[in-house]
Amino acid sequence: MRHRKKFNHLGRKKGHRRALLANLANALIKHKRITTTVAKAKALRPYLEPLVTRAKTNTTHNRRVVFSYLQDKYSIQELFGPIAEKVGSRPGGYLRIIRTGFRKGDGADMAMIEFVDFNEVYNPKAGGQQGSRKRRRRGSKKAAAGATSAAQSEAPAAATNEEE
Repeated sequence: MRHRKKFNHLGRKKGHRRALLANLANALIKHKRITTTVAKAKALRPYLEPLVTRAKTNTTHNRRVVFSYLQDKYSIQELFGPIAEKVGSRPGGYLRIIRTGFRKGDGADMAMIEFVDFNEVYNPKAGGQQGSRKRRRRGSKKAAAGATSAAQSEAPAAATNEEE
C-alpha cells in the first residue's frame, strides 16, 4: 500500500536518491537546462526551488545550508550570483518542466527542466518589454477609446507629411 507516501522514491534508497537529486541540481544550475525523465524532473523541482529561495538572501547561514544539499562550490557561486539576480523579484516558480516525448531505447517519458528566467524564447520579459506593466485581457473603455483616438490622430499627421 502507498498510504502517506508524499514523494516519489525513484526506486532508490535514501542515500542514492539524495545523491541523484544533488547531481541533477548541480547539472541544472551549471547548464540552466537539462533533459531527464519526467519522474526525476518532478522530484527535482521541490528539491531545488527552496534552495533558490534561500539563495535570494545572500547570508553565510543560507550559503552553508544550500552547500549541505549540493556539495559543490561552483554551484553555490552560480546560485547566489547570476541566478539569484535574475529570480530576485519572482515570488516562486523558478523551474519549468516541458515534456519532450519518449526515449527511444526504453520508452521512458522524457522532459526538459529549466530555469524560467534563463529561457529567452518563453520569457516575455527578455524580448525588450521589461518596462511594461501587467494588463488584463479586457481593458477599460477609456483606454480603448484613447487608443483609437491616438491612432486616428497619427494617421492625418502622416498624410500631411507625405504631401510636403
